[in-house]
Amino acid sequence: MQSFNDIRLILNTAQIMSLVKGGPLQLVTFDGDVTLYDDGASLIPSNQVISRILALMSRGIRVGVVTAAGYEEAKRYNDRLHGLLEAINSSEAITPEQKRNFIVLGGEANFMFQFNSNAPHLLESIPKEIWALDEMRAWKDEDITELLDIAEAALNDSVEAMRLNADIIRKSRAVGVVPKPGTKFFREQLEETVLAAQKVVELSDVGRRLPFCAFNGGNDVFVDIGDKRLGVACCQRLFGDIQGINTLHVGDQFLSVSGNDFKTRMVCTTCWVASPAETVDILDEFLELAATA
Repeated sequence: MQSFNDIRLILNTAQIMSLVKGGPLQLVTFDGDVTLYDDGASLIPSNQVISRILALMSRGIRVGVVTAAGYEEAKRYNDRLHGLLEAINSSEAITPEQKRNFIVLGGEANFMFQFNSNAPHLLESIPKEIWALDEMRAWKDEDITELLDIAEAALNDSVEAMRLNADIIRKSRAVGVVPKPGTKFFREQLEETVLAAQKVVELSDVGRRLPFCAFNGGNDVFVDIGDKRLGVACCQRLFGDIQGINTLHVGDQFLSVSGNDFKTRMVCTTCWVASPAETVDILDEFLELAATA
């Protein structure tokens, strides 16, 4: 009998085969934690996924990291992705034009950076006017504030009800619950917090007007403005309105209740991985099949 993981991996292979046969593949986007590197870690120079990403880029394929990490400064993304950024910068197998095909989209769909070898941290911020979707440009600041206020109140209720040893973190486009130093949440606490926040925001008037994403980050819970459906679509737009049939998103969070990769299925082909090693395997499958196609 096939296990769930067996079926997941078989479907991943089927997706890769379909992209090689029917694509062509023009854009690959990745989640960060658990997809490119271990949870809470960074992309160090020895990470095996780096050579595979360089191989994709040498074929002219655009690459994006679409992450929930909502940093507004290039340095913070360099801290997480320095091994890959330095490899792109020093590579002689990739042309200067191809190097510009690497982007980072943070906060689900809120902050975009593009590779630039002359930038201090090898990334430059890209104005939203260039990549934001029309529906995103219609968002009102007061709606964003109202939604985050409602989400923050719901998260506070969960902290008090479950007596979590936690802090509430408020950002410009997100609000979350993070454990105090030395504390680790139980999975049930994380899931309950996600469900409660999602339900409260969904039932609000602003929650019906504004896209949002409530998700379990492994040892925290965040509610973000926007979601990865929009994030991948923004990457597609930046590179000339690439179609879903020519796009692949690789991520580890596809459970419909609390997985922030789930909605990417609405705009592209997807592969569901459980570790960075599986990401390497998927890319190897694609590169081997593409070489003989």
